[in-house]
Amino acid sequence: MHKWKWVISVTLLALAGLVLGLSRLAHLPHHAPAQAGGDAGTAASAEVIGNPDAGSESENVPQPQEASSADSHLPVLPPTAPNDVVFGAVLVTFEGVQGAPNKARSKADALELAKRLLPVAQENFESAVKQGDPGSTANAGTIRRGILEPTVEYALFTLEKGAIYPLPVETPRGYWIMRRIR
Repeated sequence: MHKWKWVISVTLLALAGLVLGLSRLAHLPHHAPAQAGGDAGTAASAEVIGNPDAGSESENVPQPQEASSADSHLPVLPPTAPNDVVFGAVLVTFEGVQGAPNKARSKADALELAKRLLPVAQENFESAVKQGDPGSTANAGTIRRGILEPTVEYALFTLEKGAIYPLPVETPRGYWIMRRIR
């Protein structure tokens, strides 16, 4: 029962983030150059995906493709992307994100922790989950396309089964280290 409460909570938070993201997109000027992900950014960097200021692009990390419409700012999933996936996530929160505790760490400290947990996750995902913040789970269950923010969705839905995304992913809830189970 506890698992379902968490899944419902994450889904509601993701929907709130999606609504917030879409409302921000609605306020962008129509003549702005097409940039995947709007002001959240989607270019994968050497340090984190979802952060437009994090440096140069990394090789071997799936890159969002521009949508065909000049007015669209969302990454386009490849035709081979599944309609739903089963995933797990190690959560690292920081001040200002959804659900962050009152005395949350700084964003820089959260990124540093996420970077330290990434190799742990690649060796033993369950161990990284135990070291992550509350809300981390080895199996969050199934999520359908269209629920998560575009950058997060692109990263998760372009992963191969069993793979861990090679960078921390910035979400409205904090950094995620994501593993696609199925």
